[in-house]
Parts: sequence; structure tokens; C-alpha cells
Amino acid sequence: MTSGPEKLGRRSIEEKIRLAHDLSARWGSRLRRDARIGPRLAAVRENVAASRRAMLQVGVAAACRTCEEMEGGSCCGKGIEDKYSPTLLLMNLLLDRVLPTRRYMENSCYFLGPRGCSLAARHVICVNYLCGKIRETIAMEDIIHLQTINGQELDAVFALHEAIKRYLCA
Repeated sequence: MTSGPEKLGRRSIEEKIRLAHDLSARWGSRLRRDARIGPRLAAVRENVAASRRAMLQVGVAAACRTCEEMEGGSCCGKGIEDKYSPTLLLMNLLLDRVLPTRRYMENSCYFLGPRGCSLAARHVICVNYLCGKIRETIAMEDIIHLQTINGQELDAVFALHEAIKRYLCA
């Protein structure tokens, strides 16, 4: 490829998903076997699992679920999916995630399903953002703990993202 997937301009989420599937079909097996990509995939899996456990432990997951289900909507609103690139979606396919074929709730992010986010590798805003209500109700030491773990997730996702882009653009 002479131009990376990030240089495709503004595309719909459906187009980005289609492109991610095309990239996965063409390059997925080789990417998984690559000595630079495989270990980074494992690191992302580990760090995502640690972030999800921390979100459960400190109460962020429950607060977000309550907001979405009982209070009229969460921060995972329609349009957040526009932040996602084909490469980030490809990463999710490499991490064995199934990308949705339609939006589950009309006013929510395309990737928000009945059990929360369907993605493993998420955009920085989805990992990092904590609303005012959470910042007011969760203890500061818990927020610091969560953000430390989330930072490790973001580092792992960034390293994998860059390695995949280098591989595809070589």
C-alpha cells in the first residue's frame, strides 16, 4: 500500500468497518504472525483486561451503565464512532472482536451494545474521559489508580497501532 488507511479522508463508520474487514482478510494472518505485532496484540489484551477490571472495581462501569440505562444516556453518544480509524478497527478484528453491522441504539455510539462497548482497542477519548458525576462520586485515589492502568492500556494500543501502520505502509 502506498497510502496508509489513515489518509482516506472522512468516511462513514460503515465504510471504515468494511475497510477494516478488507485489511483483515488481506493482512490479518501475516499481522498476527509478525514478530513485532503478535507480542503487541498480547500486550493490548492484557492491558485492556486490566483496565476493564479496574473500571469494575472502582465503580466506573456501574456508574456508566446506570447513566445509559436509567438517566437518559451516557458519554458514549452518537458520533463518538467517527473518531475511529480503519487501523484501530482492524486492531479489534485482530483481537477477535466482532464489529457490529448496525447501531444498537439510535443516539449512542455505533459500538455501544447491550453489554457495553463491543471494542477491545478503544480511542483515547473512550478510555480517558471521566464525566463530572464520576469525578465527584469516585474517590480520588481510585481515579488515580484507574488512570494509571488506563495509561498503560493507551500505551499498548498506541504501540500496536503504530506497528500495524508501519507494516501496512512498508
